[in-house]
Amino acid sequence: MGEAARPLELLDAEAYLAMEERSPVRHELLEGVPYPMAGATEAHNLIVGNLFYHLRPHARAKGCRLFVSDMKLEVSSRTFYYPDLMAVCAEDPHPLYKERPCLLVEVLSENTEAIDRREKLWRYRELPSLQGYLLVDSRERRVEGYFRQEEGWLYRLWEGEGVAEVPCLGVGISLEAIYEGVEV
Repeated sequence: MGEAARPLELLDAEAYLAMEERSPVRHELLEGVPYPMAGATEAHNLIVGNLFYHLRPHARAKGCRLFVSDMKLEVSSRTFYYPDLMAVCAEDPHPLYKERPCLLVEVLSENTEAIDRREKLWRYRELPSLQGYLLVDSRERRVEGYFRQEEGWLYRLWEGEGVAEVPCLGVGISLEAIYEGVEV
């Protein structure tokens, strides 16, 4: 005989943050439902490290802070993500999560691509502070960018070589620098 059915308990921000503090596994929260996160590949980690290394001096010069995978982003009171990289230039004082990023970066993999392209793109675009969202592929030299413009969102694509725009920090970063040491 199976276990008796029970109602799904949706978490609010307070319950989620308390759960995350005690949990050995990180979870993203989608509309109150926690989802455990998978580990990252070597390519993923190298790409995030390269982005942080090359963008940090520009962030500091503008008075911004960069956060990598372990800082949560509150999208709503029932939705929290762990972006691969986020730049915050506005006052955003909460020590456990941020609410006002100007740049978000997700590194695409086989397991995360659909969520990063659809769910996160849709939710991230609603953040008033966000100026750009970059999708960096971990399997090939390919960077896609979504940029907030007065008339709406603009899409750009860089493949192989070139310099990808980094909104909010006002710089570009070469694909060579992003993929340094990464075999793709």
